[in-house]
Amino acid sequence: MQQKIIILDFGSQTTQLIGRRVRELDTFCEILPYNKFPKNDPSVIGVILSGSPFSVHDPEAFQVDLSQFVGRVPVLGICYGAQFISHTNGGRVEKTNTREYGRAHLQYVDTANPLFNGFTQDSQVWMSHGDSITAIPAGYSCIASTSDVKYAAYYCEKPSAAGDAPLFAVQFHPEVFHTIQGSLLLKNFVVGICGSRQDWSAASFVDSTVSELKQQLGDDRVILGLSGGVDSSVAAVLLNRAIGKNLTCIFVDHGMLRKNEFRDVMNDYKCLGLNVIGVDASTKFFTDLAGVTDPEQKRKIIGRDFIEVFNAEARKIEGAKWLAQGTIYPDRIESLNITGKVIKSHHNVGGLPEEMHLQLCEPLKWLFKDEVRRVGRQLGMPEHLITRHPFPGPGLAVRILGDITPEKVRILQDADDIYIRSLREYKVKLSGEEARRVLAAGVPVNSSTRQLVNSSTDEVEVSLYDQIWQACTILLSTVRSVGVMGDERTYEHPVALRAVTSTDAMTADWAHLPYDFMAKVSNEIINKVRGVNRVCYDISSKPPSTIEWE
Repeated sequence: MQQKIIILDFGSQTTQLIGRRVRELDTFCEILPYNKFPKNDPSVIGVILSGSPFSVHDPEAFQVDLSQFVGRVPVLGICYGAQFISHTNGGRVEKTNTREYGRAHLQYVDTANPLFNGFTQDSQVWMSHGDSITAIPAGYSCIASTSDVKYAAYYCEKPSAAGDAPLFAVQFHPEVFHTIQGSLLLKNFVVGICGSRQDWSAASFVDSTVSELKQQLGDDRVILGLSGGVDSSVAAVLLNRAIGKNLTCIFVDHGMLRKNEFRDVMNDYKCLGLNVIGVDASTKFFTDLAGVTDPEQKRKIIGRDFIEVFNAEARKIEGAKWLAQGTIYPDRIESLNITGKVIKSHHNVGGLPEEMHLQLCEPLKWLFKDEVRRVGRQLGMPEHLITRHPFPGPGLAVRILGDITPEKVRILQDADDIYIRSLREYKVKLSGEEARRVLAAGVPVNSSTRQLVNSSTDEVEVSLYDQIWQACTILLSTVRSVGVMGDERTYEHPVALRAVTSTDAMTADWAHLPYDFMAKVSNEIINKVRGVNRVCYDISSKPPSTIEWE
């Protein structure tokens, strides 16, 4: 039986990061809404309660019945989770004159407690709370304090008559990079306290998934819609290993891919031994998108047209019973928040049209993006496919503000090609510590650079492309900007460049690209791309902005 940690999400921005940190410990975990704890599941070896934007005193604050798991399995409450546990069990949580946001230091740590095994005194942690625990429940013990917060962490050996499993709680965030020994704390909990066998890895995932796919699919024919991105490509190679010739891939060119992408990706897929049908349907997509400016409407039209084109090709494949998709875990989490409200529609989440009469197969549905890349490496895929930045299913249609035309796509393709190529070519030397921070952030660094970073403390040369999570170019086609070229007045479009650092795209910071790089790229785009006379750089983070503009 596969062990798992359940992470109950109370709405924190870093809940997914908790999940990634647990997965890095070769332990499977599942993120669930705070009120969806699975009953009678013997595979659960521990529970983590996330942070939340709410105070425990807010009328709308999320609440969970702790008796479902407290005492039955080890529990770790983080920030709001810690405050909710204390508040529910007779402790006190109050607004105080001293709030803690950002870095703090544990001036007292009970290193004899299993949660802090191996910790050093004065360890740096990351706080983010306005309320504070001013009293813990009877029978609970303080195991860490800062100069301002007495109960930075607390513990109860036997919190419930339901069983002997201990309970731990911390008011800081062990999942974030700035908590220096946060990974150690999570390892102490997941491995030392919960008893994880640490048998969740890329190799074990490939072996178990191939076996499960063979059993699930048998001799059935499967169709997979390829996008050219990392997720669908890894899903295709994984399925190809399981069922071989019974997999048929369809790659639809909707006319809004990156420059030369359809040709280049088709060549890559042939080298991987995949059975791929390429379909140029750009005329249909451009026709149906004519005059449409609303972002969600664009997505819906592209999704509808993709299904129509895909379905027409699928009907030509006799005996097909399954549709495979490269849906990954963040897709499923981000499409619905914990209240059940749609954040934005994802092209590969939301079910199938009834007329397709196909069952759904999603071999990557439990993986985070960095895990997908590890699986790709395990499958022997080439690095340039694995390290590609995320690219939206609707393609450049959601990177053009306003209506879509072939000419606007041409402008954006040319500008974006210069930007992405320049990011790959520009090299920066990082110290060993800086380079390891890049890896910790989950960016798609290629394997040779990864080996250098992990084996040396010396300087490592890394491209800008490998330092960031995602880069894109946006065409502001609803705006025209006055410029001067060759003593003549121009009235053309501006483009915005976007580059972000992230872990799994749920939150993101704008990347601080070198000025000389931006100057060079701006100059090249304006000089070489007909239709552009101004280049801007987007310095907004997510939240409040999203990574894509639409």
